[in-house]
Amino acid sequence: MAAYKKLAINRRRQRGAALLLLLAMTSVGAATLLVSALNHDNNQLRRNQLTLTRMAQARDALIGFAAANGRLPRPATSATDGREALAPCAAEQDCTGFLPWVTLGVDGADAWGKLLRYSVTPGYTQAPLQRITLVATKTVQERGSDGELFYRAGQSSCDLGAQCAPLVLLSHGRSNFGVSMLGLAQPNTDAGNLDEQQNAGASTHFISGAASTDANGPGGAFDDLVLSVPLDTLYKQMAAARRLP
Repeated sequence: MAAYKKLAINRRRQRGAALLLLLAMTSVGAATLLVSALNHDNNQLRRNQLTLTRMAQARDALIGFAAANGRLPRPATSATDGREALAPCAAEQDCTGFLPWVTLGVDGADAWGKLLRYSVTPGYTQAPLQRITLVATKTVQERGSDGELFYRAGQSSCDLGAQCAPLVLLSHGRSNFGVSMLGLAQPNTDAGNLDEQQNAGASTHFISGAASTDANGPGGAFDDLVLSVPLDTLYKQMAAARRLP
């Protein structure tokens, strides 16, 4: 009888030890997944911050170019040639392409290795600027927490009395769209990312907003980064350099 009780106690102890081991393994697995997720989030945050830094540097270089040359540069020659295109761009679509990173002396790609897009109002690429008649044409709408769009730069109609922005910079982010520095295009693998699709084909009207993986949310999944330059800022720097008629 004593031997039977001892055997039963040992079995309970073994089961308890096995349960503790299982709980420990589960905890380790959960902790590993948590650390992995945190590392992924931190990596994404670092890449976003680096991209925003490069976009800010590009913005400053564009303003500096205008202050030195009396105009903004045209887009790059191609995905593999970062020099400013030689041919004039008279249409919005023709003045939308890649940042001329070689001409500006800055990084031309975001933190994911995709070229920064650059869209400029055609009239601002011609010196001297015809300020009396020139209208900045770029707008940026932002999708708020309620899912609705509101204007962050410009408004529904751009004219002399209500100017929009003269230029926009765009990073397509990690997922969907964009072109690498080797000239390789990244395909779109989502169907409901309407805001990203809008940006991919845009030449005047762009959309910004918080990053989202919700394919069913307003505008769909989104990780683009958008930066514009206020017209007043451009004119102020050009005037300070005495390059504004």
